[in-house]
Amino acid sequence: MTLLILFLFISIIFSFLCSIWEAVLLSISDTQVEIWAEKGTATGRRLKQLKTKVDRPLAAILTLNTIAHTVGAIGVGAQASKIWGDSIQATLITPTVMTLAILILSEIIPKTIGASYWQRLIPFTVNSIHWLVIILSPLVWLSEIITKSLKKKDADTGISRAEFTAMAKIGEEKGVFKEGESRIIQNLLRFNTIVTRNVMTPRTVVKAAKETMTIRDFYDENKNLRFSRIPVYKENKDHINGFFLKDELLTKLINDEGDEPLSDIRRDILIVNDTLPIPDLFNRLMETREHIALVVDEFGGMAGIVTMEDVIETLLGMEIMDELDNIEDMQRLARANWEKRARDLGLLDQFEQEKESASDGESDEVSEEAK
Repeated sequence: MTLLILFLFISIIFSFLCSIWEAVLLSISDTQVEIWAEKGTATGRRLKQLKTKVDRPLAAILTLNTIAHTVGAIGVGAQASKIWGDSIQATLITPTVMTLAILILSEIIPKTIGASYWQRLIPFTVNSIHWLVIILSPLVWLSEIITKSLKKKDADTGISRAEFTAMAKIGEEKGVFKEGESRIIQNLLRFNTIVTRNVMTPRTVVKAAKETMTIRDFYDENKNLRFSRIPVYKENKDHINGFFLKDELLTKLINDEGDEPLSDIRRDILIVNDTLPIPDLFNRLMETREHIALVVDEFGGMAGIVTMEDVIETLLGMEIMDELDNIEDMQRLARANWEKRARDLGLLDQFEQEKESASDGESDEVSEEAK
């Protein structure tokens, strides 16, 4: 009876450890691996090695687990036969008890513990598996040869944008991120689906000035102007050739230089295509240290004006992170975001008035033709 209990105990103990090791190893995320590796400890280095070639520790764990189950079953079965012969205790009760013991004590309980407390068990697990792989290296080597021949070579092990988005949402639910932080992360992951035309100020509502206009005249006509950068043109708004800073205009007025033309304070303006993705636009503005750019359409005509503020607000203030949204939906949201800003600045009313005037003009033409 003593040997029977000993075989059962040894089998359960080793199987228990194997189940915990497996649950902990598979629960450790790539992020945790990098965090531990950056600590520079022996545990961190070993964890990096184990997760880089995860087939090796898994092979060692499964090998030991199989040996424990096999030896335990043989040992317990042999001792049961010696004690009870061919009775029901040896042929039915003992196998049933051992099966339940293995299922509950070496599978369900340890795997639950490993999955629940994997962070605390990382040092114990990593160092234990490290030596286990060394001890069972011949069998691990044989397992590697077999698995390499079966493994899919082009398997994708990277993390997708959708997974990052899901992680940000989970982080918010768990209290790791605040709502605003989670929104920014999710917006950033979908940032490349928005193009410049979706966040620009359209040509029809762009506030611009003719470069021959004097500084004083422009100020007298626009004393309450809220923009800090104003585009300038030569002949008409379709020929924007630069911009000037409101601060420089005010400085000229203070210095009693208001009779000079706006061309004297004109600066060159960055030109971008209306199909340029927002991340590329942001990089262009950062590289050139500009805060404003002229947007042109496919024919080279002026489509509108875009600023660094438009880009930042799109990233920080607009909810574009719904995984069910397609590109068209997010572009529509970007347009709605611009309309909100335009309404706050009083531009939208002007835009709608111009649209109504254009519609009235078309109606008048139709009426004349009808007459």
